[in-house]
Amino acid sequence: MTMSTEFALDLRLARRKAGYTQRDIAHLMQVQQSNVSALEHGRIVPSVSEIVTLSLIYGRSFESLFAAVMTQARQDLRDRIKTIPKGVRSYVATRNRDSSIARLRQRLSAEDPDYGDA
Repeated sequence: MTMSTEFALDLRLARRKAGYTQRDIAHLMQVQQSNVSALEHGRIVPSVSEIVTLSLIYGRSFESLFAAVMTQARQDLRDRIKTIPKGVRSYVATRNRDSSIARLRQRLSAEDPDYGDA
């Protein structure tokens, strides 16, 4: 199941469980009903503001409602950190760069033991 399919199904299930129509959600979010449909079919990813609003509407935490989005973001970071530019000139503004990259790698690997060294 892809990220968009998982979160889309979760959104649709949350809406139906709460008894809302797509029109109700569109009104509460101040968007067109077609936007709600697009979210529920995985055609678009919600903005941060929409995520917060949906979390409030459904009474669920960001992490539980959008776990698939978080998983995809984690995977994207794992992929990108492997190719982060090397040999960046060191000066005051980049003094902590290497240790920050190391901490990010550590956080990502702690969340997923299969991540390993990048």
